Amino acid sequence: MKLYYPKSHYNKDHRGLLFPLLKPFIKTEGFTDAQRIASYGVSEKDFEFTEVLEEAELVLLTMAWNYYVNTKQEYIALDFVKKCTALNKKVIAFNAGDFGVRIPYFNNLIIIRPSGYKSKFTTNEYSLPTFIADPLQKYYHTDKIFERSYLPKPVIGFCGQANLSRLNAIKEIFYSALRNLKSYTGKSKNEPQQLLSTSFLRASVLKKTQKSDVVATNFIFRKKYRAGISTNKDNHNTTLEFYDNLRDSDYVICVRGAGNFSVRFYEALAMGRIPVFINTDCSLPFDNEIDWKKHIVWVEYNERYDVAKKVKDFHNGLSTEDFIDLQQANRDLWKNVLTLGGFSDFLFRTLTENHNPTLKN
Repeated sequence: MKLYYPKSHYNKDHRGLLFPLLKPFIKTEGFTDAQRIASYGVSEKDFEFTEVLEEAELVLLTMAWNYYVNTKQEYIALDFVKKCTALNKKVIAFNAGDFGVRIPYFNNLIIIRPSGYKSKFTTNEYSLPTFIADPLQKYYHTDKIFERSYLPKPVIGFCGQANLSRLNAIKEIFYSALRNLKSYTGKSKNEPQQLLSTSFLRASVLKKTQKSDVVATNFIFRKKYRAGISTNKDNHNTTLEFYDNLRDSDYVICVRGAGNFSVRFYEALAMGRIPVFINTDCSLPFDNEIDWKKHIVWVEYNERYDVAKKVKDFHNGLSTEDFIDLQQANRDLWKNVLTLGGFSDFLFRTLTENHNPTLKN
């Protein structure tokens, strides 16, 4: 499959807003394919790029749409999409960040994004997983999951920011309201968000779950994101505690953060664990192809205080073999479909084939 992106759009000063798949390929001279595979899990052999727009099967917009908005160059993105429309080319654009920006609708414009509300997605929007380094390899130097034995009382884990302070909740809601006001008055192109204190939401769900006697809990509460650590985060002991918490749990509570998505959701899958997904009108990757309710405990927002019962019922529906198989299936799903290479390959095939490709999980 031939891919094209406009090289003139690239701005190294805003590399954080580069289209995700282009990060492994737009590198300094001397960067080897072995380094690319080690750092990103993709090879130059996996994707073919052309410098001729007319030859491309799919087109990638080089920078996230947020970049064009923030640098007052949205007209460049719009003109390029219109040019591709005239050539009957599909363009894939990245809507980055916790909130995302408003993007005009074009029939040929495909949007990938980590955040957003499922009920507001157009038919051309796709949920983007958070791409993470393989935690099993990075922290435990293995490719094999830590297989959990089936116990009558399942262990539910969580390690992260959760705060029952009502004052803190009011502050979070106030800042969300300010951002929304800027959006509604045209002073910002950020999409408006639900008025919600996510740290209070997490804490209230966790505290209610702790009171149940049908599950065991393995919770570590943090008052700040990543325990307030801002340097050397990957090797800090709190990060190791986070992954040890995943390792030592059967199920993992996953609630949205500032944006309407959960990084922990993908970290749990990568570790071969079963996410307990609190649905706050979220979109999950390829939800038309993946039967997510077979992989996770699905909890609607209005059921959030029934997590213990939902997990127990799900757990009781599994045999010993089913439980072990699901751990490996979740790891395989992450590795084959939710990594940078796996997601890109599946998305591109979905957009270019007349039928949906078969999942590899």
